Amino acid sequence: MGMIETIKFNTFSWLHIFNPSDENFDYLIENYNFHPLDIEDCRSKVQRPKIDIYDDYYFLILHFPCFDKANRFLDTKEVKIFWGKDYIITIGNSHWIVKKFFNTVKENMEAFKHELSAETSDALLYEIMERLMKETLSLVGRIGSEVDQIKLRLFNDKTQKIIEKISVTRKNVIMLDTSFRPQLRLFHKFESGEIKGFAEDMEEYWGNILDYYQKLWDMIEDYKEMIEGLSKTYDSLQTNKINEIIKILTLISTVMLPMTFIASVYGMNIGLPFQAHPAAFLIVSGIMLAVLMLFLWFFIRKKWL
Repeated sequence: MGMIETIKFNTFSWLHIFNPSDENFDYLIENYNFHPLDIEDCRSKVQRPKIDIYDDYYFLILHFPCFDKANRFLDTKEVKIFWGKDYIITIGNSHWIVKKFFNTVKENMEAFKHELSAETSDALLYEIMERLMKETLSLVGRIGSEVDQIKLRLFNDKTQKIIEKISVTRKNVIMLDTSFRPQLRLFHKFESGEIKGFAEDMEEYWGNILDYYQKLWDMIEDYKEMIEGLSKTYDSLQTNKINEIIKILTLISTVMLPMTFIASVYGMNIGLPFQAHPAAFLIVSGIMLAVLMLFLWFFIRKKWL
């Protein structure tokens, strides 16, 4: 059975269930009367982000990014929260920020009470979401730094390295875009008043959360356009480089073709002009050199060289 950790404030409690078991879910149903479908969503590991609104509580499933163990590719962590007037319940193996914040509050209870704008569940939810937003802002800023590095190294780094860097960054930006896009309308519910909460005078705080999210979304959109542009630019550079190589090889083949033909003909065991001449080698070499110079002159005149 997963352990239910609890922090009690004067007017509400914060419960955190790191690895919930069936007994934990039964406890939540019996003591908080949560809807069975919400409990079923908590049992599932992959859910779409949403906010379910009930008369006496809200159920939130939000997605926030974090790096994998190799610290290279982005992954999505679900944050599942039951939010009532006298409780906040965070469920499951959610984003590490939630667990870290819970432990920090637990160890420094009195200090944290002074940080809260008001001792309400709304204020605690705001603190949790603000920390998630700040961590995500730092993470997205790191992706932006990677985009800037690609921009600087586009004309310098080796092909394999730059292709790998573009591919990894592009994958991370796409992951951010697909996880953040469906959540934008959810956060607008806070500012629009559709989600009223349980405390007064929280509109500015929810507006601040929306500002965080809108800033993140704008950054992601900018990085998405930049990485797409850099990818196309790099593809064009590589295509142009390949075309130049093919052009040089084609010119060499064109120049060598008549000389190869002349050499092949004079290599046959048949009677040919100048074959018996003492200076036959010099004459044939001169003809081949003249053909070479003629081709070079033609290529230069056509500005192919």
